[in-house]
Amino acid sequence: MATAGEAKYPAESPPATPAPASATAADDEKQPAAMAADSKGADAEAPQAGVQQVEAIATVWSMTSLVLTYAFIWIVYFIMQMEMGVVAALTPFVTSALQHHSLTPTVGILSSVIGGVCNLTVAKILDVFGRPQGYGMSLAIATAGLVMMAATANVETYAAAQVFWTVGSNALLYSINIFVADTTSMRNRGLMTALAASPNIITIWLSGPISEGFLKGPGWPWCFGAFSIIVPVLCLPLLGVVLHNYFKAKRQGVIASSTSRRNPWQSFLYYCREFDAIGLLLLTAGLTLFLLPFNLYALQPLGWRSPLVICLLVFGLALMVLFALWERYFAPVNFIPFSLLLDRNLVGACLLGTVLFISFFCWNSFFSSFLQVVNGLSVTNASYVVQIYSLGNTIAGIAAGVVIRYTGRYKAITLYGAIPIYTLFMGLMIYFRDPQANIGYIVMCQIFIAFAGGVLIITPQIAAMSAGNHQQIAAILAILSMFSAIGGAIGLTVAGAIWQSVFPAKLLEYLPVEEQANLLEIFGKLEVQLSYPIGSPARIAIQRAYASAQTSMLTAGTAIWAVGFAAAAIWRNVDVKQIKQVKGQVI
Repeated sequence: MATAGEAKYPAESPPATPAPASATAADDEKQPAAMAADSKGADAEAPQAGVQQVEAIATVWSMTSLVLTYAFIWIVYFIMQMEMGVVAALTPFVTSALQHHSLTPTVGILSSVIGGVCNLTVAKILDVFGRPQGYGMSLAIATAGLVMMAATANVETYAAAQVFWTVGSNALLYSINIFVADTTSMRNRGLMTALAASPNIITIWLSGPISEGFLKGPGWPWCFGAFSIIVPVLCLPLLGVVLHNYFKAKRQGVIASSTSRRNPWQSFLYYCREFDAIGLLLLTAGLTLFLLPFNLYALQPLGWRSPLVICLLVFGLALMVLFALWERYFAPVNFIPFSLLLDRNLVGACLLGTVLFISFFCWNSFFSSFLQVVNGLSVTNASYVVQIYSLGNTIAGIAAGVVIRYTGRYKAITLYGAIPIYTLFMGLMIYFRDPQANIGYIVMCQIFIAFAGGVLIITPQIAAMSAGNHQQIAAILAILSMFSAIGGAIGLTVAGAIWQSVFPAKLLEYLPVEEQANLLEIFGKLEVQLSYPIGSPARIAIQRAYASAQTSMLTAGTAIWAVGFAAAAIWRNVDVKQIKQVKGQVI
């Protein structure tokens, strides 16, 4: 544990510029204080109220409060990860009960897109109003979504419930990530981020049995109803600890009490300025319009040539360009300093995050069905193989955090370790996708890919956060989240396009003549594919078609890592042990 300063807040100067890293390595460089050349640069920016509050809290709380806070963070992660797994498992049964209404695909599109962009707004709420306020708001929205799910009687209610739940859950976990960054030194941040998410090691095995128990027992509405009670009960203690220390800081005068003399109109203008409302609107609207076509194109008769899809892409990109121009020339309070948007650590981290999600969704989108059809695994055994990635991610993230803690470096383990391993074993998956290959080889590849992926989740966050100061952490992580959402959308689109073009064509080529009439049914239903006995001519043809499609998806997911390697190569080799970014009693 470390105490990073006891001075009362607000301070008269921004956080100290980090000491230079070792001069013995050619790539070692100082933390980019030179960004201050921009008048709105990183170091010229005064912390907003939310950042001031959390720094004040950290100066007054005891070691007991800090340890208790992290215990509650672990509990919050546990219940939220379990809840998210259960909701994912129950969703097909809910949509089935609602009789597959035509609005159901739109529900998934809206919730995924809105969930992908909501962190941009949450970042400003955390910075302007405060961490407890943002966390409490997120919890209320997530709970409202669960209550609506429990009470749903039609697809319209379920659509609204999914949006509320997705936004609330994403915002809640994002708020936790920000709070971990607030209360850790750069040296320990990767380790504590990974440890906070470690309940995943347990919850991946619980979601299925819990879902099955409710489906066989009282039914899925009771499951959502139970979680609508359990989630706030287990999440509120963390809010209580933080609020207790917030009021403690106010009583001690570390947080100055203030009364506003602004009238309602002045308050509105003030918060619009502090939120960078125009910039936030441009970025959120632009990202939403940009992401929608990746989900909607399949519903359009002309696909990517549809005027609607083209217009959404063009307007989305145009709004994001306008956002960059607004931040550079006009914004009175930046969402994120323009100079930071050009910083090579942040740019590289965003590109690497995009590549990781493109690659993941390229190979993972049809992986479970591939294991069942080609390798003959049961649903349960296929799920175990699929879960290797989540389990390995968590363990490797902790290991990466330990390495960063003791070496202070994040670049080498990414550039010379994780990326080559991920790329190599993705390539080997191409070789082992053959139906005659032993499943053990696929499991081996998954283990190595999972461990490399765990490193690649932690190191881009550390690289990006090393480029800014405490005020910018929420915006930096929101930008990373945004690029991950873009990568996921692109990856799903690539996988879907390959599947739609390769799989039916290969079925037509390989299927016996007597099964040609069933091609569309085989293409559209996993149950039909599995109904053919292993070793039968039709099953062999289906397996060969799967192998061809999986080869193309794996090739795309492997090739994109050339961009990932370049993205990590441009990082500065900063020694994070030398960076002082937060104040107060932190880990």
